[in-house]
Amino acid sequence: MSILCLEMSALSNYALRMARLSAQIFGEVVRPTDNKSMKVVKLFSEQPLAKRKEVYDWYPPHNTYFALMKKLRFFGLYRDEHQDFKEEMRRLKKLRGKGKPKKGEGKRATKKK
Repeated sequence: MSILCLEMSALSNYALRMARLSAQIFGEVVRPTDNKSMKVVKLFSEQPLAKRKEVYDWYPPHNTYFALMKKLRFFGLYRDEHQDFKEEMRRLKKLRGKGKPKKGEGKRATKKK
């Protein structure tokens, strides 16, 4: 980029083309630009927000923790009282006959016959 800032008439045509090619290869600005345009170049050269580690790694991996706790609960090493309560309510509903119907035995299936 420093070569491009020199006066255009000082460079030969070949040197100018080589400087542009060099700038293009190394990801610099090919043609000399003013400061206002360089702001845009800098903006686009930054990594996108979604690919920054501090953004995509903000929340802990809840799915991993949930699966781990589920396995620990299955082995009896962890007690999830809320899940125990939900299972107990499901069991009591089934005893009262309030559970989900089997496939093909719902309201719509009985209505057609």
